Amino acid sequence: MGSINFPAEEERVLQRWTDIDAFHRQLELSKDNPPYVFYDGPPFATGTPHYGHLLASTIKDIIPRYWSMRGRYVERRFGWDTHGVPIEQIIDKQLQEELGVRGKAAVDQIGIKEYNRRCREVVLTYANEWRKVVGRVGRWIDFDRDYKTMDPSFMETCWWVFAQLYRKGLVYHGARVLPYSTALNTPLSKSEAQEEYRDVMDPAVTVNFPLLPVDEQPEGVRQTVQKALDAAQGKSVSFVAWTTTPWTLPSNVALCAHPEYEYLLVLDVETDNVYIMLESGLKVLYKDPKKAKDKFKTLPLKINGADLAGIRYKPLFTYFYSQFKDIGFKVLLDTYVKQDEGVGIVHQSPAFGEDDYQIAWREGVINAERPPPNPLNPGGEYTSEVPDFEGQHVKAADKNIIKHLEGHGRMVRKSQIMHRYPYCPRSKTPLIQRAVPSWFIKVEQAVPDLLANLEKTHWVPSMVKTGRFQNWLAAAKDWNVSRNRYWGTPLPLWVSEDMKEVICISSVAELKRLSGYEGDIKDLHRDSVDHITIPSQQGKGTLKRVEEVFDCWFESGSMPYASSHYPFSSPNFDPADPDSGLSRTEGPGKELFAKFPGDFIAEGLDQTRGWFYTLSVLGTHLFNTFPYNNCVVNGIVLAEDGKKMSKSLKNFPDPMLVVNRYGADALRLYLIDSPVVRAEPLRFSELGVKQIVSGVLLPLWNSYNFFAQQAALLAKNTGSEFVFDPDMQKSNGNVMDRWILAATQSLLQFVNQEMEAYRLYTVVPRLLKMVDDVTNWYIRFNRNRLKGQSGAGGSGAGKEAATNGGDVNGTSAPADDEQSVDTLHALNTLYEVLFTLVRALAPFTPFLSDNIFQRLAPHLPESMRKDQDVRSVHFLPFPTVRQELFDPTVERRVSRMQKVIELGRLARDRRTLSLKTPLKTLVVLHQEAEWLEDVRTLERYVTEELNVRDLVLTTEEGKYGVEYSVQADVKSLGMKFKKEAVKIKAALPKLSKEEIHGFLSTGALTVGGHQLGTEDLRVQRGVKPSPETAHFEVAVEGEVMVLLDAFAYPELAQEGLAREVLNRIQRLRKRAGLVPTDDVRVAYAVLAPTVATANGDGAATDGAPGEKDEKAANAEAGRLESERVVEEMFGQQAATFAKAASKGVGKASSSGEGAGAGGDDGEGVVVAEEETDVKDVRLLLRLLRV
Repeated sequence: MGSINFPAEEERVLQRWTDIDAFHRQLELSKDNPPYVFYDGPPFATGTPHYGHLLASTIKDIIPRYWSMRGRYVERRFGWDTHGVPIEQIIDKQLQEELGVRGKAAVDQIGIKEYNRRCREVVLTYANEWRKVVGRVGRWIDFDRDYKTMDPSFMETCWWVFAQLYRKGLVYHGARVLPYSTALNTPLSKSEAQEEYRDVMDPAVTVNFPLLPVDEQPEGVRQTVQKALDAAQGKSVSFVAWTTTPWTLPSNVALCAHPEYEYLLVLDVETDNVYIMLESGLKVLYKDPKKAKDKFKTLPLKINGADLAGIRYKPLFTYFYSQFKDIGFKVLLDTYVKQDEGVGIVHQSPAFGEDDYQIAWREGVINAERPPPNPLNPGGEYTSEVPDFEGQHVKAADKNIIKHLEGHGRMVRKSQIMHRYPYCPRSKTPLIQRAVPSWFIKVEQAVPDLLANLEKTHWVPSMVKTGRFQNWLAAAKDWNVSRNRYWGTPLPLWVSEDMKEVICISSVAELKRLSGYEGDIKDLHRDSVDHITIPSQQGKGTLKRVEEVFDCWFESGSMPYASSHYPFSSPNFDPADPDSGLSRTEGPGKELFAKFPGDFIAEGLDQTRGWFYTLSVLGTHLFNTFPYNNCVVNGIVLAEDGKKMSKSLKNFPDPMLVVNRYGADALRLYLIDSPVVRAEPLRFSELGVKQIVSGVLLPLWNSYNFFAQQAALLAKNTGSEFVFDPDMQKSNGNVMDRWILAATQSLLQFVNQEMEAYRLYTVVPRLLKMVDDVTNWYIRFNRNRLKGQSGAGGSGAGKEAATNGGDVNGTSAPADDEQSVDTLHALNTLYEVLFTLVRALAPFTPFLSDNIFQRLAPHLPESMRKDQDVRSVHFLPFPTVRQELFDPTVERRVSRMQKVIELGRLARDRRTLSLKTPLKTLVVLHQEAEWLEDVRTLERYVTEELNVRDLVLTTEEGKYGVEYSVQADVKSLGMKFKKEAVKIKAALPKLSKEEIHGFLSTGALTVGGHQLGTEDLRVQRGVKPSPETAHFEVAVEGEVMVLLDAFAYPELAQEGLAREVLNRIQRLRKRAGLVPTDDVRVAYAVLAPTVATANGDGAATDGAPGEKDEKAANAEAGRLESERVVEEMFGQQAATFAKAASKGVGKASSSGEGAGAGGDDGEGVVVAEEETDVKDVRLLLRLLRV
């Protein structure tokens, strides 16, 4: 990585931060500033951090660092999610190995106290690894004052939050069909169930439900049944239903049809049975009905869906016949039945389908006294209620159920289907839908408030707010907040045996008061509170705590309050007042709302159904506000192959290996300058991190390094150290200095504007462009000025060439005192830009920014160091915009110059012409006179950078044979205009030049009455082939076109050499104090190249005597060839030197070698002399007064 080892330097900076306790020092420096509140979503510490965590950590570091530099106090505390299934799974695995059992059986064996002790033991297994990794990537956050969801203080606030919701009537107990994990023995929230879907192959079966005889039907449907039997002419008539969950069939209690659909009677030729179904369902039974006409026949009778209601059928199984024989096994109606799925009749198993449950409840098939058949144990295995399949897991029982139905003649068709199926995100096993008694928080009634509060928040990117999250909130269902688990915050509900008396506890003090418990309650986990009972106030004996614990998402959603033990930690909390903590203007609430809602949160896209959701619901229920104002959403980091990162697949590099190889700054910039900050997926590429090093960090470091070298050179030459002078810019007229300083102010203005809007994805590219402007434009064009060699040629030669509005093509060089001032201006400018840039980059690349700043800091004047802790760039404020340095005109001019140079480079590249090859002409075509004039003011930079003699700026496209063609985007036109697209495409060749120019300017064009945009058309420009344009290489971007004459004219190299030598002669004249009327003769000698020049790398070489002789001979041969070239140049370009060497040019006499100023050359008195390198030729030049 060149001259710097970034990872090693970062380790050094990290150690320095530790030595000076930088993070806490920064907090101390800003403690009196207005607060900026950042909430950190808690991760689990049961695994090591991956790229998703590092991405989130980077975002959560950049934004707090920025606002801290903007004058805010930003407290940053790390949080840990310590409860829930991930922890229990680790313990269950241990117990499976130790005892051969897991889950409830294991807890029954070892006791819940021991189970929870084990959980607590493994919770923070990787905490130290997290601390190390998070710190190594440069994130400043307080691990010592972290919060954990298992802390009693955190858990007590969760009780308080839940109790407030209970008091508002927002909590209820009910049985609802929920996603259920048979592996974990617990229901999940709907948001959890949405996290993971897989494409799976499942059985798809169609079974028959024969109609009961007419005399066993209800009176109201007998006529319809009779019609069906008559149409079947004595054949068996059955309903048919299709399902992909055969395991639910033993619990069937009804069928459901659509009231508005028309049902057919279909005779199956093979079985001679008649089926009632929809016409659209024929494809389920016969795949391609058009080709299977011989396999079925539709009977004349058609029955409206509404007429099927109440028709009774023969049950598939008799397990629950006695409970439902009088009320079930009949057809119900509902519009949820689909035409495009199945056969138009849906079998109903209310315990295992949400719609089934609602319909059966509505129709009275099930009720509080008659619950739906639910013959499964917590592990999803059939109980003794279904003796034929007792002990079998539901998914494993499918094949046996199918076999049973086939044996009883109830199977019509069986096949398999590939479809997306929800999996438990924790256990990675299939979920089922199951009716489970649970505790719920009402959400559906709060949807209007949720949507209203959403509008008050700012999201980046906004599409997540207006799309995904808004849709999720609009369709929000009541929240199942209870889990049948062990390691979690217990629900603070004490109930009577009949569930009629319920007390919701809000604090430890209230529990002790109501229960009479006199012991210490130092922990709130189940093993510490389950044994505590509360005497009934209604004469119902003893109230016991319900067994469930909180969904851990409730805990993380309570984080804004629980992390600070709100409201109990407030000195204004009144434990006797049940409303204490709810008021915004009094008591604890007054303190809370001084910094609530929080300013900023950030997590991944998946949290729209997780943390973002639960934060929003609880904030709305408690205070009718979301607990955050700004939300930044990132996408998912995938492996390079587009797949999910997997340790087993080894499809991604270890994050710490990448950090140790390239540095944390490189990884941070790579992640932030990617689609992932726009909530899009990122395919992680190690090569991308490497390119950040070579394309951004190394150039930035080299820019500083170049400054340091020139500052050292200045100190050596002048005896005084360089000291930055911010006021020096007032007298600086150099156009490139003014440009880079103006560009810096524009950058700061843009960064502040975009960071205030949390759009990191626009900020980083602009910062990186600034690095490019400094390294590849400013330093490149001002290298000689910065070296104190303004008169040595190159862009920026001389004040006249540098001032805006002066004679930009002047060739005179400044006098020595002017040159030293010009050098100071250049160094001062470069210092200011670097000093500003490292502060602007500090939130993004904290290591390199601080590293460079520490090296820049000694050059700060005492006035800027006073009352300022300059031990770290992170202690400084964010740079402020200097309004006096804004110069939009210069920025515009340089931008246009850059565009011409970039197109010129492109044209050279296409012809594989090195920049060392002098070319004759570059033509720039543009229709705006101002645009061309802007380029003309900086003509010298263009011609020197592109090594062209003539720059032609013109609007005359016809003179150069410019042709336009408009190409249609066929796909876009076709989608927008259908058949009209052909006519539009045919009209394009007839467009006038003026119409095309108008399109290029506005991006809009009307063709055939249709409005077209840039997505519909592409304009191509070229040059008509002709002898005159044969050598032109064309490059186009937008409205500018350049034509480069790529022919290599031999005389150009000689002319270029003459210009360079003339420049050196003029500098010597200035140095000697000559005026234009002083006549001198120029004497020259071509010298042998220096060791550095000869070897190419500045290194001395050793070798055998034979090798040295050979090298010396080669060097002399090279010198003689250069001498021939120079002599020929002086001869053929004599007119170029007529004024500067009015007494002629000749070879220096050997007798005068080393004569020096004031000596005698043999042909005159030596006025001045110097040795200089001109285009790889080393020359001795003397001015002789004759």
